[in-house]
Amino acid sequence: MLKVHTLLLSLFLLSLSIFFANTIKAKELTQIGFEQYIIELKAEALIHGFEQSLIDKSFAEVKFHKRAVIADRKQPENVETLDTYLPKRVPSWKVKKARTLYKQHKTILTEIGSKYGVQPRFIVALWGLETNFGKFTGGYNVVSALSTLAYEGRREVFFKKQLWATLTILKQGHIDIADMKGSWAGAMGQNQFMPTSFLAYAVDGDGDGKKDIWHNQVDIFSSMANYLQKEGWNGELTWGRQVKLPANFDTTLAIPKNTGSRKNWLKAWDKSEKTLAQWQTLGIRRTDGTNLPKVDIKAALVFPDDEKGRAYLAYDNYKSLMHWNLSYYFVSSVGHLSDRIKFPPIH
Repeated sequence: MLKVHTLLLSLFLLSLSIFFANTIKAKELTQIGFEQYIIELKAEALIHGFEQSLIDKSFAEVKFHKRAVIADRKQPENVETLDTYLPKRVPSWKVKKARTLYKQHKTILTEIGSKYGVQPRFIVALWGLETNFGKFTGGYNVVSALSTLAYEGRREVFFKKQLWATLTILKQGHIDIADMKGSWAGAMGQNQFMPTSFLAYAVDGDGDGKKDIWHNQVDIFSSMANYLQKEGWNGELTWGRQVKLPANFDTTLAIPKNTGSRKNWLKAWDKSEKTLAQWQTLGIRRTDGTNLPKVDIKAALVFPDDEKGRAYLAYDNYKSLMHWNLSYYFVSSVGHLSDRIKFPPIH
């Protein structure tokens, strides 16, 4: 009899969990619900120490963006490979534009690169890939976008944290709420910093008292360089190189493609990392079959797709770029564009 009761209880709990799961899934996001949520957010902002006048001004034009919810829930199809991705992300016109803008801003880029120990070509590559050199920065009111995604609920804690950072930025006077535009996810400016990243890395490059990553070119470039420097960038190294593997190579020596988190990825890096001499001994060569450089540096082996796709030896700067965006494809596109800026030399 006890077993029957246990079974019935288990079935009841299972049906109850399914009911609640379906209820949560079926929850409708409404304008009325959003407006009520904004009242709660404003009250919470007051508890966090923000002044009522700042809160009222920041939320005065707040809107519910269903498109932001749709974009956040949409899962990209994993049908791309690096061979199909790179030509789209780093087309010839973008390379040409990157080289032109590099030459145009060379004086200021050289000064900033020297100050932060970051090669200017990487700054330009990030600029080009994040916003097409400032052309596409997003038209969403950042407070509206973040409030919408916090209301949606799946990552409420994260988006609330971004919202409080946004209010801090407004409080510090770096930008007016009317000009504080970003992506549907709240990424801001020409370098697409999330608000917490802004607080951690944005720089007042020209000393005017504001960190303006929306319009001020010096601040934009300086903030990018500061980000990389703070995340361990080495100005003496490049990002990595594509390599050729020998037949029957032990592919378990590479970092697994999906580690689940940045923390796990860094642990896998530590296990994979070897000197170039050690990789040379294991049979790895440059793509043209010649020997690896004879320099005393370490590298980890990565497969952006799988062991049958492209293989790269990644240097420490690869880790800095993966901190910017934990995506092999993104980092590969930054690396390839930066290489195309460097070669042939720009005079």
